Amino acid sequence: MNWDQFEGKWKEIKGRVREEWGDLTEDDLAEAEGNREQLEGKLQQRYGKSKEEARKAVNEFIDKL
Repeated sequence: MNWDQFEGKWKEIKGRVREEWGDLTEDDLAEAEGNREQLEGKLQQRYGKSKEEARKAVNEFIDKL
């Protein structure tokens, strides 16, 4: 799945995102709304990841879908 597909299916995928990163709140997901940079930023905030770590985590998650 590529990022454009991910954005288009955000409402469907949002539950899987919560399963993967349970510390993200509904507000976090609403703010991200399928935006990659926002999602990576939320991962940095909630999990203390570096920008590179957050990007890698998102890439790995997308590859699993």
